[in-house]
Amino acid sequence: MGAHEIVISADDRPGREELVELYDAVGWTSYTTDPDVLVAAVEGSTRVVTARYGEDLLGLARVVSDGASIAYLQDVLVRPELQREGVGRQLVQAAMEPFEHVRQKVLLTDDEPRQRAFYESLGWTELRDHGDGRLRAFVRFAEVPGEPAGTDADEDLADTASVSV
Repeated sequence: MGAHEIVISADDRPGREELVELYDAVGWTSYTTDPDVLVAAVEGSTRVVTARYGEDLLGLARVVSDGASIAYLQDVLVRPELQREGVGRQLVQAAMEPFEHVRQKVLLTDDEPRQRAFYESLGWTELRDHGDGRLRAFVRFAEVPGEPAGTDADEDLADTASVSV
């Protein structure tokens, strides 16, 4: 990438067009069908960390947290051409750094071997493998207008809490 370096920053809030372009680049179209909601989600996040090369937005991670008892790693996105280059790892570490003291750190992601391997390499444990296995997690997604419940639209909504690294 030349003389520039990839810069990881928690002081950068990407604009609407940049967000739509990045989320589209990783195929998260359930976010980009309503850019206003995407912008509101990022603006409402407790912490947003970006990866840039010059002016180009390469990746983003965001956390929603109360700062005391729970930190939810909501999104981790890295442009496909830079995945598996360490950018996702840097984003997660920088995003979660202020929440090291928080007891519960949670994320929801796709059931893909690459996802599992990535998060395990960062010290995360799948819920069913944690402790004595007595913890449960529940999720409830909003219905998509115009789509019957239990359709592929539900799977698209599940992707909104996925991670692309």
